[in-house]
Amino acid sequence: MQPVIGSEVGMLKLPPLILHPFSDSAGPGKLVESSRASLMLQGLLPTGDYTRDELERRLLDGRYCEIRMLYYVGKDVNRWIEQCLEMVQRDEELCLRGLEFQSFADFLVNHAPKPVKDKLKKWGVADYKAIFSRAIGIYSVFGEPPEREALSPTFVKHYYRYADHMFLCRQHSTVFPELNAEEFDFDLYASAEYTRMLEQEWERE
Repeated sequence: MQPVIGSEVGMLKLPPLILHPFSDSAGPGKLVESSRASLMLQGLLPTGDYTRDELERRLLDGRYCEIRMLYYVGKDVNRWIEQCLEMVQRDEELCLRGLEFQSFADFLVNHAPKPVKDKLKKWGVADYKAIFSRAIGIYSVFGEPPEREALSPTFVKHYYRYADHMFLCRQHSTVFPELNAEEFDFDLYASAEYTRMLEQEWERE
């Protein structure tokens, strides 16, 4: 990485990051079943009448749901970074800084503004760094949500390890300047929340 860019002009507001719903109705149930199956396979919960094959199937079902969810988070994050890059291209001073996709990805994962981190925690998202980095990694590899049959059981079971390396590969593919957390800012919204906010602004006009 190149040295962090300093600030002499104050806080610059980036486009808002808008996250859309990405889970089907069966998703939450499969995630719970997958977590319980994982604990059972580790011997931390009694297995009851489940066979090992049944527990493995439940585990993989949940992991596949996680992959799809991360794909859609990655899609929203990728759209946000493209909007940030478009904003940079319209500003002569920012253009000279050589900001890359990786600059904004690093900013989101490692230097997100405190209000954004607080909002994620309010939503129940504890390890937001892992979610965003893995989402970027997954979306960098798959052009469409991957079909279950196209993924090996080994990949599905350990996808998070692959996703971590996918993110690192994307980040290390070029040299990029970091963004200064004291210089850049952005807001985070759920899509429904952002739509309500726009509607309220339109009503006031």
